[in-house]
Amino acid sequence: MSTDTAADRLRARVSRQGEDALGRLAQELLESPFVSGAISRAFEAREKAAQAQEVAMGALNLPSAGDLERLTRRVRSVSQRLEGVEDALDRIDERFGAMGGAGLGSLEPRLNAIESQLSALAGQLADVAGQLGRPAEPAVPDAPSPAAVAEAAARVAPAERRPSRTRAAATRKRAAARRA
Repeated sequence: MSTDTAADRLRARVSRQGEDALGRLAQELLESPFVSGAISRAFEAREKAAQAQEVAMGALNLPSAGDLERLTRRVRSVSQRLEGVEDALDRIDERFGAMGGAGLGSLEPRLNAIESQLSALAGQLADVAGQLGRPAEPAVPDAPSPAAVAEAAARVAPAERRPSRTRAAATRKRAAARRA
């Protein structure tokens, strides 16, 4: 057992001395002006080679890695915007689904009920006018159909618009231009 621990200690000491020697060697190499100059020239040559490659690929009408990266970012941005549009459409679809009974289809029976009440009131008004001895004037001259009323209400009703980022940005730019 003592031989195993002695061998382990020897191995640890040799390993530590080797690591120390390698650390000193690396430090001296990095401090050497010749080695640091060679490393900086190697990096400059790498940059020039990358620029030359980009120019050559541009001359051949081939995209460079930078072009592909920019394109990837743009596609990702468009994808995120499209997901936002899809989410907004889903919310609109859910609202229309929730309206189910309160949509334009349910307006027609209500409008018919209102029209019948107006007709009854017009009849009562004619009776009162007859009792007073004056001819009754029609209360509602040629009332439009309930479908026409619903269509007009749909045209007049303000549309709900969610402001987009571009619309908000344009509004901010206009406000800044007015202030300037």
